[in-house]
Amino acid sequence: MSLKRKDFLGLYDASAEEIREILETAVAMKDILTRTVKKVPTLRGKTVINLFYEPSTRTKFSFNLAAKRLSADVMSISKSGSSIAKGESLLDTAKTMEVMGADVVVIRHSAPGAAQFLAENISASVLNAGDGAHAHPTQALLDIYSIKEKLGDIEGLNVLIVGDIAHSRVARSNIWGLNKLGAQVSVAGPQTLLPREIEKMGVKVYNDLDKALENVDVVNILRIQMERQESGLFPSIREYREIYGMNKERLQRIGKKAVIMHPGPMNRGIEIESSVADSSQSVITEQVKNGVAIRMALLYLLAGREVDNENLN
Repeated sequence: MSLKRKDFLGLYDASAEEIREILETAVAMKDILTRTVKKVPTLRGKTVINLFYEPSTRTKFSFNLAAKRLSADVMSISKSGSSIAKGESLLDTAKTMEVMGADVVVIRHSAPGAAQFLAENISASVLNAGDGAHAHPTQALLDIYSIKEKLGDIEGLNVLIVGDIAHSRVARSNIWGLNKLGAQVSVAGPQTLLPREIEKMGVKVYNDLDKALENVDVVNILRIQMERQESGLFPSIREYREIYGMNKERLQRIGKKAVIMHPGPMNRGIEIESSVADSSQSVITEQVKNGVAIRMALLYLLAGREVDNENLN
């Protein structure tokens, strides 16, 4: 195995070889999920703690299920209903979890760099489940896995990410990962929702969605965060829908081979029409399934490295 690191915090410092290893490991993990008995003893005796300072449904449930499928002991802690709500620091909470025998701490936090801080201060492995607008590596990996499953090799594909790029940890992680695997990445959205000098990340930038959709293989549509409209970053929901919404006409224009993605949750009728989300070109439900496989792969690679591969059989 080439993933010889204590923690996995983002794709910005991951090599193409490491990304490919995670994707390949996820193939074996997805096979486990299709069996009659969807469980292996790989992480028996290991403890995984999900430490979520932000609300989450898909990511938290996915990590929970992934750990249980590998037979790990799982504990989930949220901000409400714990000592965190009483003012306990992130470090104190994590140290307590470590003393209790945590082998892996999965953390989601609103502060960029929270996962890095934790990794530098505890001996347990740390897995970043999203830190502020900085990174969301497992979402990007499941997106990349879903593309690969549908279209084959990532190298040379034209991938377009649409929406609020400036505030999106999903967009950043996808850009880092896709670039390393040889894809051509573009972004499209209102100028107010694009980071300054984003071209330096190695992407093409479009304000005109219809122009951006020419010759694409994949369209990854980001959720519009309603608070951005309230803060005046785009004029109105109606106008955004007309200019940047993925609708039936635009779907027909890109051709039947192009893949439609969305990290969820979706604002149907705003950034994506139901006719597009539910079309045969959409892999949105597969993204959810693949999220469990990707998270199983990372838990295995971080916490099960000393376990024989035969435990997967």
